[in-house]
Amino acid sequence: MSEPLVELRLWRQFLAVAEELHFGRAARRLHMTQPPLTQAIAQLERLLGVRVFERTKRSVQLTAAGETLVPQARELLARAAALPGQARAAADGALGRLRIAFVSTAGYSLLPQWVRAFRGQYPQVQLELVEATGDVQLQALERGDVDAGCMLHSPDFAPAGLSHLRVAREPLVLALPEAHALATAPRLSLAAALAEPLVLFPRRVVPSLHDAILGMYHAAGHEPRIAQEAIQMQTIVNLVAAGLGLAWVPDSVRQFQRGGVTYRQLGGRQAAEVPGCETSLVWSRASPVLDRFIACVRAHA
Repeated sequence: MSEPLVELRLWRQFLAVAEELHFGRAARRLHMTQPPLTQAIAQLERLLGVRVFERTKRSVQLTAAGETLVPQARELLARAAALPGQARAAADGALGRLRIAFVSTAGYSLLPQWVRAFRGQYPQVQLELVEATGDVQLQALERGDVDAGCMLHSPDFAPAGLSHLRVAREPLVLALPEAHALATAPRLSLAAALAEPLVLFPRRVVPSLHDAILGMYHAAGHEPRIAQEAIQMQTIVNLVAAGLGLAWVPDSVRQFQRGGVTYRQLGGRQAAEVPGCETSLVWSRASPVLDRFIACVRAHA
């Protein structure tokens, strides 16, 4: 079995000679005698199959091959020197890769706060963000394609088999076309709103919230008239602007500045009949870098 070319000892000795261009001075720098250093360089040249130094009794000069190897040897030794620190940083969660999936509503305010804070604290962590609906996030978590997800759900709902941290609770508000009579009515009536066509996300996207919204209709004796389904909140709001119906959306969606849409929140006793919603960070397997992210989110939740 041949000796490995990437032997750090040989490259340190090569670099010392390359920088000193004198075997005696290089040997003293390496705290060794000259004959073993000469033998080490000869060994390196045998392994490489080329000469790296032209030497006479009076001078030592790098060959073209030797000149090419100097910067690469420096980089190799620098990388090797950095390995222990990188290993400790990775074990401590300050270095690595973190893949986070998120729903669009988290992208309005929550996610930008977390990303700014986390990158400020841990600049060596590679943060990968993927926008995905809750059903897609659950599949990605199961496959191990993401480390954590930020998903929307009804209050006090917890995805089975996953750890979770609630990061926000907010009411549902009604998104209406600007020209709709309820958009400017002095008093918004829940019964009137429930009688209008509804734009809603499919149940598979957020089952708990979908069921909570339909439960509100059934509790009031209404059968919802679902005019159109759409997956993303932005699309739902766009369909409302087009006049296809009304929609119940998280309050944070107000930050999506879409012309032609008005948002209204029910007040008084009617407000208690409208379900709220929550956003949670969920994960299946902990890791040092994920623990750091969770701590950062917890500090800003």
